[in-house]
Amino acid sequence: MPEVDLVFPRAFVEFEDPADESQVFRCDLTWLTSRWTCIFGNGCPGIYASSPDVGCCTLGAHFSDGEKKGGEDETRVAKWVDRLDDSIWEKRSRALDAKGRVKRSGWVATEDGERKTRVVGGACIFHNSAEFEGGYGCALHHLAIREDVHFVETKPDVCWQLPIRRTFREVTRQDDTAYTEVTIAEYDRRGWGPGGHDLDWYCSGNTEAHVAVEPVFVSNATELIELMGQPAYDVLAANCEAHLASRSRLAVHPADPT
Repeated sequence: MPEVDLVFPRAFVEFEDPADESQVFRCDLTWLTSRWTCIFGNGCPGIYASSPDVGCCTLGAHFSDGEKKGGEDETRVAKWVDRLDDSIWEKRSRALDAKGRVKRSGWVATEDGERKTRVVGGACIFHNSAEFEGGYGCALHHLAIREDVHFVETKPDVCWQLPIRRTFREVTRQDDTAYTEVTIAEYDRRGWGPGGHDLDWYCSGNTEAHVAVEPVFVSNATELIELMGQPAYDVLAANCEAHLASRSRLAVHPADPT
């Protein structure tokens, strides 16, 4: 099936953050109640036709605070990189110094002034090939499984957030009071910037990836709690349940099965 149009009717809900009255969440119920799921290794053709086995790991991962060394995202990932070994990281040898130690510059690169994971052999340095005995896909994902933690702890922010997108906007009301609007929505092609329109395939709007048994707000609960906090997630989940129960056509993402 073809990818659905980028513009279609969506239902949003707004509510004050129970943990911070200065924040208001604006959440895309149409996306969060959709049946999207990651199909990496299960039919994903990759974002580029030339790299069908790489998924969205082709470009490497930009760190969320990547304009300088030592940002929170990069520092958190670095602690887990130190725990990787050759058994689950295929390209580990490409990140070693002369003494055989993993060096930061071995797995971090700078592109247009922003720090990101290095691209080696046409994919993120942490991407293991399908032939690797230690496991196909992200080495940091395999590490999370081995360490019995969720991958939100081991992987760069952008990797575990996609295709959920969190954005911030400062809003001033007519009475001159202000609040921070936090939007939780779909990270579609436009989220990648102008280059997003050049991707050969993209999962969030494609029917092949809308095959989950559970809606996004359930299957990605850990990620959403990390992005919103537990109190706000509880409010969101209640709104999602109510929205699904309403049977509104706006509750249905056009890529969902009919």
